[in-house]
Amino acid sequence: MGKVIALANQKGGVGKTTCAINLAGALVQLEKRVLCIDLDPQANLSVGLGIDLNSVQENIADVLINADVPLEAIIRTSRTERLDVAPTTIELSAAEVELFSAIGREMGLRDKLTPEILDRYDYVLIDCPPTLGLLTVNALVAADGVIIPVQTQYYALKGVAALLRIIKTVQARLNPTLRILGLLPTFYDGRTILARDMLQSLKDVGDHQVFNTVIRQSVKIGEAPTAGVPITVYEPRSDAAKAFHELAQEVVNAQ
Repeated sequence: MGKVIALANQKGGVGKTTCAINLAGALVQLEKRVLCIDLDPQANLSVGLGIDLNSVQENIADVLINADVPLEAIIRTSRTERLDVAPTTIELSAAEVELFSAIGREMGLRDKLTPEILDRYDYVLIDCPPTLGLLTVNALVAADGVIIPVQTQYYALKGVAALLRIIKTVQARLNPTLRILGLLPTFYDGRTILARDMLQSLKDVGDHQVFNTVIRQSVKIGEAPTAGVPITVYEPRSDAAKAFHELAQEVVNAQ
């Protein structure tokens, strides 16, 4: 049965969507079957995996607010073999408002991740919005583990503290088996003292795991979404692709 992993951080611009897309790309090259669920109304993951939003009829918003729409109904194949997408659109913002009055509002995504879906994939990656609202809580309730991308810049740890509190609440009340797989350092520039200090701070503060893989700043990573494919397809021999292969191996080994 597939493992469900949420990528979450309420701070925007930390590379969360980039990490979801490219971790998925690296996992499929390990012969894993992957489903990416786009829970961010900006829909950057959907677009970054080659989904034409104009062609999307039903999306993850419909799945969450309509009991009659199964997750299977919205899944699309991407341009990358063994990698499927459950896309979103801007409609998800309105759907989150509707969810607040729904019974079992935190359980919507978990309930739609049926055994049939989980048997079809080795990994389900959920790209969360940059908030600590109901969509992120849905992802955490549905997940087996969570990866927290953290930019190696000042104030990064302050944002993580709020997310860790939400995770503890979810563990205590809704999903006791949820694990923090690790903090993932992103946008790392080893030439700067600040980045080196922040990386060390991530490792020194708290009792959380920090991935050995470090995602460095890369022009190629920024270019790959324009082609609708992960960096592992767009530029497979790049340092960025190698980093995500290392991350994928860490994730597989952690299960």
